[in-house]
Amino acid sequence: MILITGFNGFIGNALIGELSKNSEINIRATSRAQNKINKKNIDIVSTGEINSDTNWQEALEDCTTVIHTAALTHQMDTSKEEVTLEKYLEINTKGTINLANQAARNGVERFIFLSSIKVNGECTPINKPFRFDDIPKPTDNYAKSKHEAESGLKEISDKTGMEIVIIRSPLVYGPGVKANFAFLIKVISKGLPLPLLQVTSNKRSFVSLYNLIDLIITSIDHPKAANETFLVSDGKDLSTAELIKIISKIMNKKSRLFPVPIFLLKLFATVLGKTNLLRRLVESLQVDITHTYDILGWKPPLSVNEGMKRTIEN
Repeated sequence: MILITGFNGFIGNALIGELSKNSEINIRATSRAQNKINKKNIDIVSTGEINSDTNWQEALEDCTTVIHTAALTHQMDTSKEEVTLEKYLEINTKGTINLANQAARNGVERFIFLSSIKVNGECTPINKPFRFDDIPKPTDNYAKSKHEAESGLKEISDKTGMEIVIIRSPLVYGPGVKANFAFLIKVISKGLPLPLLQVTSNKRSFVSLYNLIDLIITSIDHPKAANETFLVSDGKDLSTAELIKIISKIMNKKSRLFPVPIFLLKLFATVLGKTNLLRRLVESLQVDITHTYDILGWKPPLSVNEGMKRTIEN
């Protein structure tokens, strides 16, 4: 039995859908509220809010593997009230450690944790990507909570012998994606001009939902995955201008990019309170997935173009 947390989440829901295609795999999914699904090999358990006091006993019964996708996600909209570090720690750190402790006591053999590349840091110099063994440098509250969770999981593994697999992903896109990526697709679909023609020297790694799920599934029973940290991406990095051109081409839209010097973009972003958003558009964040391939023999099955195409068409 495989326990997957986050039945209603972007990653969790897609993972459950893919795994449930194999009728021989028994899945138990958790959500905060009561949910029903008409599939014989999926059992849904309501656990309520995830925190340091959540009771996972019913959900963990007869489970040998836990895939923890549920989390308080990174809030990128600066118009919303900033989530406090305490709130992130309660859900993402203490909630994760509580689940892992109960999992170990219930005989779970492997615990797969969906972390974030933000544990490594916010940006990279061009062609100097983040590696799996870099010294973590989390900067915002979300990244700090994920890093603390990773540290707690490793301690539990050392004490109990339960295998831990950590997967750090960059921005994940796919059908149903929200936030900034969805907004970008919407802007391009309307043919609106974007002042990003000169943003060609940065490079950013992305990962499609399909590729991420493929790596998670590979990690479930691969013997060499135990107690490893894996970075994941589509294997091809893009500048912001390249990303916009790819999306525009898939949508049969003309990429309406016009040049604005980056220093002016930074000035406008400061005035508008959008500096964090601009950083993601003009700075680089590259991920080295060599270790993932070396240990698991894993390569992303879908190209960036195919992943983008499936995202937009669905």
